[in-house]
Amino acid sequence: MKAKGFLASAIFMSAILAGCGGSAETETGSGEGKKPSYTFRLADVHPADYPTVVGDEKFAELVEERTDGRIKIEVFPSGQLGDEKAVLEQVQLGAIEFTRISASPLAEFNGDFSVFGLPYVFESDEHMWSFLESEKATELLDGLNQAKMKGLAYYDSGSRSFYSSKELKSMDDLKGLKIRVQQSEINIDFLSALGANATPMPYGEVFSALQTGVIDGAENNLPSFDSANHYQEAPHVLLDHHQRTPEVLLMSDTIWGKLNEEDQKIIKQAAIDSVETQKEEWAKWEEQSEKKMKEEGVTFTEVEDIKPLQDAVKPVVEKYSKDYQDIMDAIEEARP
Repeated sequence: MKAKGFLASAIFMSAILAGCGGSAETETGSGEGKKPSYTFRLADVHPADYPTVVGDEKFAELVEERTDGRIKIEVFPSGQLGDEKAVLEQVQLGAIEFTRISASPLAEFNGDFSVFGLPYVFESDEHMWSFLESEKATELLDGLNQAKMKGLAYYDSGSRSFYSSKELKSMDDLKGLKIRVQQSEINIDFLSALGANATPMPYGEVFSALQTGVIDGAENNLPSFDSANHYQEAPHVLLDHHQRTPEVLLMSDTIWGKLNEEDQKIIKQAAIDSVETQKEEWAKWEEQSEKKMKEEGVTFTEVEDIKPLQDAVKPVVEKYSKDYQDIMDAIEEARP
């Protein structure tokens, strides 16, 4: 009975996955000239006009154009296919073919991705992109194959800075403040090194926590700070750019393995070629967000010298980077 029950459950789950859409394959042309045609799906949790989704759409457009319509990629924004964790599981199974995700949760599958959570390792956007375009960063993407994912390209998500309901004129003003961070030992140790009290909590609870005073502030990139309306409760921003964590465009390695070499090359190159469009859109969003918030009365203070901050968090960086020193060396070599 148990075996029958298990078999029935497996059949039921297979039916669900098949009903989710998946990849549809047909053949075009005739005789030896026949080429496979596919319809794939790409999941993104951000809204339809968000820079990552604009990048997704550009990628899909390039693939369709370069395969003469043989490969169509339908983009599903706004979490239509599920949250990032659920979608990642579906990508690993091959039930969803593509997704765009922050590099942070990928550390669960490849510990080397933890490097993007280290504070102040990139001194500028130029420094980060110099590394992301290096051979070592490509090796990082390739390392996801073991988790049944194919890393295609990096997208921009700017830098993260602090904001608070209390005045922030310098990094000293962070001392003693309760700052929301993503659940991560690195983030907790990082905030402690700066004298702040790290308060991990889900992103969806941040606005109400700011309203009620459960936390004094949080940290994020400007477009997220804007779109989540956190500036209404925390109108003081300290631009220290402590983390630069890219986004990653992913494909199911199971589906990748079913493609011929020509289609693999087209998809990989289309992903790389979509990056510039996504970066341009991100720059626009950052500029628009900052302009809007200044009009709303938000104050911005730029941290001019991060060297003292790098010194303060050096023990944290050394503690967590010892397992991927080769990547840290590559980041150093990428310094402009």
